[in-house]
Amino acid sequence: MSPMPYSDPRLVALYDALNPAGPDTAFYLQLAQGATRIADLGCGTGLLACALAEQGHRVTGIDPSSEMLRVARERSHGDEVTWIEGDAGALAFAGPMDLVLMTGHVAQVFLDDDAFLKTLCAARYALRNGGRIAFDSRNPAARAWEGWTKAESLRRVEVAGVGRVEVWHERSEAPAPRSSGRLRFDTHYRFESTGETLVAASELRFRGQDELADLLTKAGFGPVQWYGDWDRSGVGAANCELIAVAR
Repeated sequence: MSPMPYSDPRLVALYDALNPAGPDTAFYLQLAQGATRIADLGCGTGLLACALAEQGHRVTGIDPSSEMLRVARERSHGDEVTWIEGDAGALAFAGPMDLVLMTGHVAQVFLDDDAFLKTLCAARYALRNGGRIAFDSRNPAARAWEGWTKAESLRRVEVAGVGRVEVWHERSEAPAPRSSGRLRFDTHYRFESTGETLVAASELRFRGQDELADLLTKAGFGPVQWYGDWDRSGVGAANCELIAVAR
């Protein structure tokens, strides 16, 4: 699994400002209708998990970062969610689920196919009969990484208690994701109040639709519904997302 920067409380404090609720949140909230028990695997700071709990679902949020879960517990409706520090192995102790979610491109932190397959298998065994898994991954055909330069990715956010922060990505030139499926990049965080800059190194795996479909089949899932965007449009080269929903 790719190392992620969310053990540092200074970066965790920025997460919600950089990743607010959006069309993806609305998509998953609608998808969850009719489900009683839901697991949010890689739940982060709990934005979606708490929104699901507010709708009346019984939610388990699982994440390896204790700092992310600390923020999640303090959210509105955070006391209605069962929080577990861990990975997909924790699903075995969470009880049968109607829906398992992996959102925010969590699927891409699994660099090795065997590791991702193990996670998909854990999700499959955690689902009751007729239960579903849903996750999203960036569509490699859209070549999102080409915009991961300072000039194209620079953002400025204002965070309570922190002040203004500049954030940008800088990708590695090699290996190229079109040949290896992997991309290394650095995310820079410049705190204007102190002048300090933190740099977090990350690596993601870009898998095509056929690769994802093969892994879902190996994990025991049946037919997959595919979407290319949060409006439920079909998959095409111009679509930024690969969204899978499978039973």
